[in-house]
This record gives sequence, structure tokens and C-alpha cells, in this order.
Amino acid sequence: METTNNKNLATFTHLSTLSQYCIPFGNYIFPLLIWSTNRDKSEFIDYNGKQALNFQLSIFLYSLVLAMIAIPIILITIFNNVPLETVINDGDFMENHLSVENITGIVIVAIIAILLFVGMKVAEFFLIIYASVKTSNGEKYNYPLTIPFLK
Repeated sequence: METTNNKNLATFTHLSTLSQYCIPFGNYIFPLLIWSTNRDKSEFIDYNGKQALNFQLSIFLYSLVLAMIAIPIILITIFNNVPLETVINDGDFMENHLSVENITGIVIVAIIAILLFVGMKVAEFFLIIYASVKTSNGEKYNYPLTIPFLK
């Protein structure tokens, strides 16, 4: 049976990841601080700290993969039919060389990338809240699709 203090610390570890909306990299800094200073006090705090950090690292990795796929596709679509000489010498190549057919691919790729990223961030927000509620009740929560970087 976990003490109320341990449950609260584990819950704050999950909730501290929401600081990313106010402080850059707060979703890594604050859970790491809470976890590293309290992991020796309780196995419950240690477990939840690892879960919160693994989830944040997984979300970061998924975002990088999404960007690595989407950005080159968008750039290739933009520059597909534009000669290099036009890009270098002509300042208004976008107006002259982008047609509706080419823009359709750009729009589709951009919309899919944006929807995937927004969906991922919305799911992240609700999963953090759900994990916090489960943790405050003394239950161990495993985030879905999380890569175990810290074991």
C-alpha cells in the first residue's frame, strides 16, 4: 500500500509533463527532477517517473519521424517541376510554376501531417490526465505505444 505522499509525488510527476505548454522542455525537466530526487524513496514513484519520461521521449521520437517524413515530401512536391535555374535566378518562381495539380499534393501532405501531429498532442494531453488519475488512486499506469528507454 502506497502512502498518500508517494501517490501525490507520482501524480505530480505525470502532471509536470504538462508544463511543456508554458516552459520549453518542461515536459522533460520537471518530471526528471521529481523522479530523480524521489526514486529511491518508493518503487511506485520510480515506476511512474520512468513511465512519464518514457512517454515524453516516445512522443518526441514520433514527432521527429513525422517531421522527417512530411518535410521532405512537401519540399519535393514544391520543387518537383521547377528547374534549378529558375529557383536561383527568378524570385517569383512560386507564382509561375506552382499549378493546382502540384498544390493538391502539398495540401494533402500538409493536412495529413498536421492532423497526425494535432491528434498525437491531443491524445498526449488526455493520456497524461488519465495516467495522473490512475496514479493518484495508487494504480500503476502504462502509457500505450511507449518505448521503454528507461527500464
